[in-house]
Amino acid sequence: MNGVNYGTVDMRNNIKKYITIAAGVMMCGQVYASKLFIPMDADNQTNHLKAYGVAYAALKAGMEVDWMLNYEGGSFCMDDANEIEKLCKIRGVNYDIISDARYLAIVEKIANPDFNADIIKLEKPPKIAVYTPPGKQPWDDAVTMVLTYAEIPYDKIYDDAVLESKLPEYDWLHLHHEDFTGQYGKFWAQYQNTTWFQEDVRNSEETAKRHGFKKVSQLKLAVAKKIREFVAGGGYLFAMCSATDTYDIGLSASSTDICDVPFDGDPAAPNAQQKLDYTQGLAFKDYRISLNPYEYEFSDIDNTHFRQVNPDVDYFSLFTFSAKFDPVPTMLCQNHTTTVKGFMGQTTSFRKETLKTSVLVMGDYKPKNEARYIHGEYGKGTWTFYGGHDPEDYEHSIGDPPTDLSLHPTSPGYRLILNNVLFPAARKKPRKT
Repeated sequence: MNGVNYGTVDMRNNIKKYITIAAGVMMCGQVYASKLFIPMDADNQTNHLKAYGVAYAALKAGMEVDWMLNYEGGSFCMDDANEIEKLCKIRGVNYDIISDARYLAIVEKIANPDFNADIIKLEKPPKIAVYTPPGKQPWDDAVTMVLTYAEIPYDKIYDDAVLESKLPEYDWLHLHHEDFTGQYGKFWAQYQNTTWFQEDVRNSEETAKRHGFKKVSQLKLAVAKKIREFVAGGGYLFAMCSATDTYDIGLSASSTDICDVPFDGDPAAPNAQQKLDYTQGLAFKDYRISLNPYEYEFSDIDNTHFRQVNPDVDYFSLFTFSAKFDPVPTMLCQNHTTTVKGFMGQTTSFRKETLKTSVLVMGDYKPKNEARYIHGEYGKGTWTFYGGHDPEDYEHSIGDPPTDLSLHPTSPGYRLILNNVLFPAARKKPRKT
């Protein structure tokens, strides 16, 4: 993938340096240090999700972490430290203490041009923000649930903070299950008389008014533009479920009104579809929006109503990339399996016909020609969209109990989220211009 270079060339030079130094030490018959190795394959790790939290904690303690891409499921390795070893024991993360000689052997194996693996240096813990309304519970969103379970710290921010230009304080931003079109998630038809929906409308209208907007759709457009500026400036954006397609739709509708009477008090523009500007969005093109306020759908980007897949066979496949030449998608796809159980959401998956040519598909379900996991660049930053609501709750509904991640500590679907969390920690080189 063109664009961000995550130090692959530097890493190969470092590998040669490691081999030379370690070989000298071994010739003297001495080994002065050891490494803490965290395997991430299916056979040797019993809590993949907590392992990411241990890697994050090591970064926070000022340590460098080797992310060994495609080696034993994307294992982690760092200098042995009592506090990290203790953390592994407390959190139930499997680990090994290995000698420099064994570490050297792993490095040599990874350096082999015929072995599809590489080592990426993780250097600095990313500062994480979750865009989520005040009062939302952690189990309302898969990302907040897994960050909490993995014990990775994050801040909650919402419209006020975004419009007050707080985003540059963060490295990584997740968009909570959200509607950036100003249609309140299109929950009106079914939930208009519920207290929670009415409070959501009232709070959104008050926020819009406080910032000088007549409509919530105008507020959300301003927020979406600020987020786009964040990405353009080098930020990392991650979104799931309806925050993916509604984000692009909101930006593309910047010159028209796509909200009907129940949402903003007046009808949608009669030529709203024709006035969409797909160039304003990040990922999607040539889609048709739904202007029907009774339809629980925003556009035909989402493949939910077209797929009709038996849950027993609903699995999507991760693509295998070259670790040495495509480190970015390789990092984002690290897992102990290439087959991931599917899961639904208001936006379950993306019809490939609606993807821009610049979009990289990292996971798909070929029988329905749908993408589940996509990635792209914008300006100096990147974005990743992941279809579905909860990787361990196949058909999540409002009011369902929260997912207990202690029952799913090896979840491959949740691992994809945590790959994105660690992604900004990777050593970077300036892009070529």
